[in-house]
Amino acid sequence: MFELFSGLDAWLALSLALALLFVLTFEFINGFHDTANAVATVIYTKAMPPNLAVIMSGIFNFLGVLLGGVGVAYAIVHLLPVELLINVNTSRGLIMVFSLLAAAITWNLGTWYFGIPASSSHTLIGSILGVGLANALLTDIPLGDGVNWQKAIDIGLSLVFSPVAGFVVAALLFLALKYWMPTPKVHSTPVVRKETKGKNKPPFWNRLVLIVSAMAVSFVHGSNDGQKGIGLIMLVLIGIVPAKFVLDLNSTTYQISRTRDAAVHLGEFYQRNAPTLSEYLALGQAANTELPKQFRCDPKLTEPTINGLLRTLDGVNDYRDLNEEARIDIRRYLLCLDDSAKKVGKLPDLPAREKADLDKLRKDLTATTEYAPFWVILAVALALGIGTMVGWKRVVKTVGEKIGKQGMTYAQGMSAQITAACAIGLANVYSLPVSTTHVLSSGVAGTMVANRSGLQGSTISNILLAWVLTLPTSMALAAGLFYVSTLIFG
Repeated sequence: MFELFSGLDAWLALSLALALLFVLTFEFINGFHDTANAVATVIYTKAMPPNLAVIMSGIFNFLGVLLGGVGVAYAIVHLLPVELLINVNTSRGLIMVFSLLAAAITWNLGTWYFGIPASSSHTLIGSILGVGLANALLTDIPLGDGVNWQKAIDIGLSLVFSPVAGFVVAALLFLALKYWMPTPKVHSTPVVRKETKGKNKPPFWNRLVLIVSAMAVSFVHGSNDGQKGIGLIMLVLIGIVPAKFVLDLNSTTYQISRTRDAAVHLGEFYQRNAPTLSEYLALGQAANTELPKQFRCDPKLTEPTINGLLRTLDGVNDYRDLNEEARIDIRRYLLCLDDSAKKVGKLPDLPAREKADLDKLRKDLTATTEYAPFWVILAVALALGIGTMVGWKRVVKTVGEKIGKQGMTYAQGMSAQITAACAIGLANVYSLPVSTTHVLSSGVAGTMVANRSGLQGSTISNILLAWVLTLPTSMALAAGLFYVSTLIFG
């Protein structure tokens, strides 16, 4: 890890250290901001002592980051337009990272202070969108091109529908428990059980399910939310020390050959579908066109981009043999080819079978650019895990007592947690970021409605207000910071 500072000017080394600190601070805050939701039910129902619950949750968050992969990480990164990603190794790229992180940290701390279960995912996504739009204004490109809107829509739908699904599924699961296990002990609150039975802890099986589901929520939270920090750190590293991180320098000869072959097969794919794609890709019209000095992505430059990639990769068996400029060029070629292939895949006249082949080629193209070194994953895992162990009290009380007009029962806690664990785990499979906060809170609300316990209007209003305000507020904060900082330092 520490060798990445070698050879850097003092100001670049300081910028790198500060940027890494900002990302890890965001993940630390994410830990104590969001993980309260993962342990809220298990603490409120007294299934586990608070200190043990947060320690175990921290451990499972840590494991979730280590084992979660990087699919969600790059789903977040690709919210930014490809033009900004291919030129991230500039002062503007550094300003971008600082702006979106400063905005996200500010909003997260504010909502945590007031005990409002707001979403770190929403906050980060809003910050990224704000930076993309501000960059569009500064570079005179259309606002419609300032953000990867298709990716934003996909992620936005997952963020909107996941709490709705959490509400409905948790309510149905609770009703099923009420039907199959109508015994009062399953549907008691901790206060009632204490008064009637003189016992602090839930019945054994309820307690076991509460503990297992809480740890499952912690694990999937780590594997989903932790990846956001991984993606941000990779943006930082690519922006400040591109020679070492624009490509995975540990790629084997086979992986490099696979990338080269993917480019060859991509060219063959386009020729095979020339009747459909000739006009869109300008096939055969730009074979001798030189790529622009100010690199940009344009589907009509696909053929020269493929040729440029193949020339640069010719005879290469180890990325370390390339100079810094060649490594940056390869990454730009790969990102642009992937971006154009993604657009081609959405054209209506392309057969479904061909679209499936194109998806496989895209995965091979980006295999050596979408990665993260182990020390990055470990650092984020530690930040999130340690953050989990502090700051949980404010949100636990909100989830346990202030969503419904009555306290949470054991059955409600189990239903909400099982639903949250399954929903977030499913999102991980499809590399979609979701909000642990919203899924669990909506799950608890669903069980309250199903139980006819009623909802506390003030708390629900605060949660909904945070849900509505998070995106525009974080967008405005990040856009303002990016715009002003670019004018001053850019």
